[in-house]
Amino acid sequence: MLSRVVAARGLLAQTPVLTAVRCSSTKTPLMKKFSIYRWDPEKPGDKPHQQTYEIDLNDCGPMVLDALIKIKNEVDPTLTFRRSCREGICGSCSMNIDGTNNLACLCPITRDGSEMKIRPLPHMYVVKDLVPDMTNFYQQYKAIEPWLQTSKQPEDGKEFLQSIADRKKLDGMYECILCACCSTSCPSYWWNGDKYLGPAALMQARRWMADSRDERKTERMDRLRDPFSMYRCHTIMNCTKACPKHLNPGKAIAEIKRDMAM
Repeated sequence: MLSRVVAARGLLAQTPVLTAVRCSSTKTPLMKKFSIYRWDPEKPGDKPHQQTYEIDLNDCGPMVLDALIKIKNEVDPTLTFRRSCREGICGSCSMNIDGTNNLACLCPITRDGSEMKIRPLPHMYVVKDLVPDMTNFYQQYKAIEPWLQTSKQPEDGKEFLQSIADRKKLDGMYECILCACCSTSCPSYWWNGDKYLGPAALMQARRWMADSRDERKTERMDRLRDPFSMYRCHTIMNCTKACPKHLNPGKAIAEIKRDMAM
């Protein structure tokens, strides 16, 4: 089993700049530097470090993911990161960009001449380069049993109907794409990630509690009554600030606490 590490800021070494420029371009080169976290567990003696790449933005799309793809295709094929939809739907390309958790496909490249720093999501084990280990995150999502639980059958035998008002209660929660930007921005999750479910899982728990078709609200709340599963949340709202889909996990957690206190 590959060893896994979480890099500390002060231990990252700098390496030479790798540059990609299209010589055939007729425009004045608009060069941009990207300092990217690199670590290969299969390379003996390799330690976490920042590798700087420089590309011409005249021949690159507007988003950070476009730059990463260009670097991988034209400069360094060993660079490893996750991506899929490129439209902010799948959540695969979540990473820490200039100190803020974000989706690379939704984060525009800054054109102020500064170097952009790209690292994997904080306080998670690293599989390789910008790829974090999401195993614990998905296990926590599984723990809240994210599916409709009911013993009754639909009246027409086909589907459960829901009023417009009841359906509206799910807005702002069902849109979560499980990118983990919110959970990995939460200090409580950093220190108690093995016990505290985190903002993403808790917002999904609230989503099912608020669903008028579900019959297990009481049981769902009972599973969160221990000191760690939910009550490690101190409402500092880092999760809401970090969400690239502009959702509000902090509000969802507060609603669970309110219901449990009633």
